[in-house]
Amino acid sequence: MDVEIGVQQTEMDFDIAIVGSGFGGSILGMIAKRLGYRVLLIEREAHPRFAIGESTSPLFNLLLEETAERYKLPVLRILSAYGSWQRTYPQVACGLKRGFTFFEHIEGRRCDASTNPTAQLMVAASPCDEVADTHWYRADVDALLVEEAQQMGVEYTDRTELVRLQQQSGDGWRLEGERLGKAMVVSCRFLVDASGPRGCLARALSIPNKGFPNYPKTQAVYTHFTGVKRCESISDYVLPHPEPYPMDDAAVHHLFDGGWVWVLRFNNGVTSAGAALDESLALQLGVAADPEGGWKRLLARYPSLQALFDEAQAIRPFVFVPSLTWRSQSVVGERWAMLPSAMASIDPLFSTGFPLNLLGILRLAAIWERGLEEPSLSHALQAYAEVALAEADFTARYVAACRKAMRCFPAFAALSMFYFAAASFSEMARRLQCPQLATRYLAEDCKDFMAGWARCEAMLDAVLEQPDPAALSCFEQAVAEAIERLNVAGLCDPRKQNRYGVDFEDVIRGAEKLGFTPEAMREIIKTAPWAQGC
Repeated sequence: MDVEIGVQQTEMDFDIAIVGSGFGGSILGMIAKRLGYRVLLIEREAHPRFAIGESTSPLFNLLLEETAERYKLPVLRILSAYGSWQRTYPQVACGLKRGFTFFEHIEGRRCDASTNPTAQLMVAASPCDEVADTHWYRADVDALLVEEAQQMGVEYTDRTELVRLQQQSGDGWRLEGERLGKAMVVSCRFLVDASGPRGCLARALSIPNKGFPNYPKTQAVYTHFTGVKRCESISDYVLPHPEPYPMDDAAVHHLFDGGWVWVLRFNNGVTSAGAALDESLALQLGVAADPEGGWKRLLARYPSLQALFDEAQAIRPFVFVPSLTWRSQSVVGERWAMLPSAMASIDPLFSTGFPLNLLGILRLAAIWERGLEEPSLSHALQAYAEVALAEADFTARYVAACRKAMRCFPAFAALSMFYFAAASFSEMARRLQCPQLATRYLAEDCKDFMAGWARCEAMLDAVLEQPDPAALSCFEQAVAEAIERLNVAGLCDPRKQNRYGVDFEDVIRGAEKLGFTPEAMREIIKTAPWAQGC
């Protein structure tokens, strides 16, 4: 669709235009402004607005700290930990995330985590509330970040529909759009798509969905609720031994054959909950035609899950997503790039979206630090695309295996150790100023780790076909051996009975894997800010 541009229309000229003002677009806009560029942030809707993609992780928050320091963005440092957030922005809703909690559910039966240690998994992400991760209530957080970007001098236009994007050879882009019935024209030297999967550039350039090999067809249904009960109030979930953190102050995952349900709590009384389902199960439940009814039919299959939502009320319409996965065929081109959140969408399992997106933001910012001129720009963008797509492809491969394992909780718990080993090693390497030890997400650049992963992935089908104790024990041992090189968190320890707290003695025992002696690591931990105050 072309727009008639009146002769009185003045064309606005920018160095960088970013389409989409979620947290990624706003953070990138602030960085670009710090680098001295003229920046425009374009939003189709208006803030505050509903969005999901709400749960952070230790690696994301560590990257947020690094971003705040490098580009002098104090708001990001404040948002990187629960304690500083509550002291500075108590009016901006968020949730306390002390770790990752998982429960097994079997159709028609109550959850038996209270008596069966193999039916639950808890992995702490922080030693205390002060330095804990958070769930982002996106309506509040995205609005805060847009406001911060504007205060820094980033130009912002909301309720703006782009109707024509035209590449101008060698000179960037001409964007034509409408805002509140009035035409607008923008020119820019570089265009970024931060509008999410199947977003602005995918539509404008007719870029197809390449998809991920061997990834199951998946659908989702979700909304926000009030009145969701805490697991700790229902005896089925209460563990017989001490917990490493309050089980509900976490990203809570309820796993079953064919999918899983997430529950994320905010401190304003709202709870985000939804289900990521294999397409076959979603069809059985009739989610596409009746999202709310399909959700209720899902809960009715699992008594302990139903108990959490007995008194819950949806506070907005249910959202149905017919396909969770997206992998763009192209992600960069002549003077344009997609953020990772626009180039790929997988599954919110393990909260992978936030760190993948921020890693992409930092890599794109590093390119802009060298300028927007050719010939180096094109080469740098290709390198950016290669790394980002490799990370997305491996994350999808890993999540696909974990989804397959959901029908056998002990196999899933074992497989999850790859994520927690890679994440904790990467986090500690960055805290120790050694990021070169694992530069890619999920340690995808560590050859020995990847070889071990491939061996365990190859074992999975046989284990799931006959998940007897001997087969599971062999699989768990194979996982323990595969992650050993990166295991600095005391993972795969049967004595912990699937409950992993933060224990700096585990880090000290694994010090040599990070290039330190145990004695040197103990001295570092005594004074390190990230190990104090808890």
